[in-house]
Amino acid sequence: MMRQLLTIAIMAITMNAMAGIKEQPIYKNPKASIEQRVNDLLSRMTLEEKVGQMNQLVGIEHFKQNSASMTAEELATNTASAFYPGVTVKDMEDWTRRGLVSSFLHVLTMEEANYLQKLSMQSRLQIPLLIGIDAIHGNAKCKGNTVYPTNIGLASSFDVDMAYKIARQTAEEMRAMNMHWNFNPNVEVARDARWGRCGETFGEDPYLVTLMGVATNKGYQRNLDNVQDVLGCVKHFVGGSYSINGTNGAPCEVSERTLREVFFPPFKAAIQQGGDWNVMMSHNDLNGVPCHTNSWLMTDVLRKEWGFRGFIVSDWMDIEHCVDQHRTAANNKEAFYQSIMAGMDMHMHGPEWQTAVVELVKEGRIPESRIDESVRRILTVKFRLGLFEHPYSDAKTRDRVITDPEHKRTALEASRNSIVLLKNENDLLPLDAQKYKKVLVTGINANDQNIMGDWSELQPEDQVWTVLRGLKSVSPTTDFKFVDQGWDPRNMSQAQVNAAVAAAKDCDLNIVCCGEYMMRFRWNERTSGEDTDRDNLDLVGLQNQLIQRLNETGKPTIVVIISGRPLSLRYAAEHVPAIINAWEPGQFGGQAIAEIIYGKVNPSAKLAMTIPRSAGQISTWYNHKRSAFFHPAVCTDNKPLYPFGYGLSYTSFRYSNLKLSKQIIPNDGKTQIIASVTIENTGQRDGVEICQLYINDLVSSVSRPVKELKDFLRVELKAGEKRTVEFTITPDKLAFYDLNMNPIVEAGEFEVMIGGSSRDEDLQKATFTIQ
Repeated sequence: MMRQLLTIAIMAITMNAMAGIKEQPIYKNPKASIEQRVNDLLSRMTLEEKVGQMNQLVGIEHFKQNSASMTAEELATNTASAFYPGVTVKDMEDWTRRGLVSSFLHVLTMEEANYLQKLSMQSRLQIPLLIGIDAIHGNAKCKGNTVYPTNIGLASSFDVDMAYKIARQTAEEMRAMNMHWNFNPNVEVARDARWGRCGETFGEDPYLVTLMGVATNKGYQRNLDNVQDVLGCVKHFVGGSYSINGTNGAPCEVSERTLREVFFPPFKAAIQQGGDWNVMMSHNDLNGVPCHTNSWLMTDVLRKEWGFRGFIVSDWMDIEHCVDQHRTAANNKEAFYQSIMAGMDMHMHGPEWQTAVVELVKEGRIPESRIDESVRRILTVKFRLGLFEHPYSDAKTRDRVITDPEHKRTALEASRNSIVLLKNENDLLPLDAQKYKKVLVTGINANDQNIMGDWSELQPEDQVWTVLRGLKSVSPTTDFKFVDQGWDPRNMSQAQVNAAVAAAKDCDLNIVCCGEYMMRFRWNERTSGEDTDRDNLDLVGLQNQLIQRLNETGKPTIVVIISGRPLSLRYAAEHVPAIINAWEPGQFGGQAIAEIIYGKVNPSAKLAMTIPRSAGQISTWYNHKRSAFFHPAVCTDNKPLYPFGYGLSYTSFRYSNLKLSKQIIPNDGKTQIIASVTIENTGQRDGVEICQLYINDLVSSVSRPVKELKDFLRVELKAGEKRTVEFTITPDKLAFYDLNMNPIVEAGEFEVMIGGSSRDEDLQKATFTIQ
């Protein structure tokens, strides 16, 4: 009897176990295909849970901080900080436990990310959260993470491999912090230096932006199928960098031709070269239609024309701005309707979305099948990232990854390669430490963490190399006299300017670190960065006076610019012997600047954006149409201070013997031309030359730019070394949109230009003909 009972018990346990196996949901089985898992999970979800997957909230700690310090009036205009009036932390926790939140942003610690995931694991279906962050140049908003140069400096290195490497390391540090979604790369083409976000971009040229943007996105995502990958966000689509007045979010009025020739290519390439998982829409309206409700952009172009299969996310409360700014919707519920039906998939951010969108479906205005489309896209990304199996990170992994010495070496190397030497009269640089034994160091950016650039938070002091720290480290025998000018250019002290001038009398040389202020923890005091736009490009405050008075002491003066945008330093360009444009060089920027000043490193970077003489010259991008300056402005020099692609070295390079493999080719869409040129290092130092290839269609059916960058190459040459380099000119480099907006390569004569900058005098030229 006892044996029978035991047998029955064993059979019962076995049957229960088998039943348990059968009841295991397909979506929790990592061996099932992603499509099977998505279909299974979607079939189990309520409408409320689906709508929740389309919504994002700010992190709880961010919410706590701002609910205690912000007013409702400040909330209405702030696009970096938020809280939700009438909502408590308990409400947000409860929504997460109920599976009504898909994503959080502004989560800055692994501990908070893990806590939020723990809440989501208490929900009915245990769908993990996507934790998003603006890791624009490294995960710089989180303490201890590596801070690389910002995108504009990275672009000035013309180093596509470095862009990939930085993105790859950033992804590793993000995942170690349990963060999975990076709101970068910003592939907008920056054409207006008044716009505060130039530093986030890769500059003014569509080709350079395309290559750097594609490499960055690939570095984040690879194939988006590994627990060390993160979701990249190709943004902002489109026109935000070309607003009518240079301010962020202002209207963009631009032709379809200009969109397709200038602003679309980086987005299209990023999407079609493995980056088709996430796109963020732009704040502005485009030709009168808000991008966030623009079905032509989201559905016709992104999905139907380019084959985009990922999900589209709004930018910060921009669907709501269709109500209070664009006035194309009477209320938020109507704006949500317009946006979803135009193609929007996820809302950044806020609680009103949940109730309003559920009502829209129940009212029959939005089909539930349309909601399913968006949720399917979002769930696919979560499965690909492995979040269902790996929702947490741990302190041991975090501490190992974010302190990886290789990441720090990469950041320093990137800083060295991003700094542009603009002027070096009489070879003042590199400095001779024996000749200049007592050096004055001053300026707002001489000794401040602002050197890291926008999208950075304060880091431990011992992890940031300011210019002063870098100088003392690189030249320890030099007596550096530091006169502090504070960090705030708007409120500089006349007494401190006077003190610096007085101190210069006892010094052999002056180093003035000027520029903009970008740090986000002092949001309202910044002069550059997101939502910090200018109506001029002059130095703010007493900075120009400081430079001029120090230069007039008769002591040699070096100006170091730290800024996310081009600045028009006309006095310095005309009178100061040496100018270094460091952009925003990251946590090792001060060391890299000092190494260049003292010749430990030979500068190699070239400008990714033209530096105009004034705001009146914002249209002096190098690839302008010929008629743009048919009637030049009077009473001024119409050439920019420094053109695109320009940058000096401590050695010199000579270009010669430009040859084309063919002079005449058929218009068959297949034939290629090899362009070769010889580059010789004619100086006394080893160096890197960024060789640039431009093309001009001499006669065409529509007006074309005077030249367009179509290739480039970083060439390392030892002193006295000579090398011949080759470029392959393929048909796609010759194409443009014809009168009917069809891509075409027209017959006719083309000019090939190769050299060290976009200036005509720096270029070798040859022509070929397409029959």
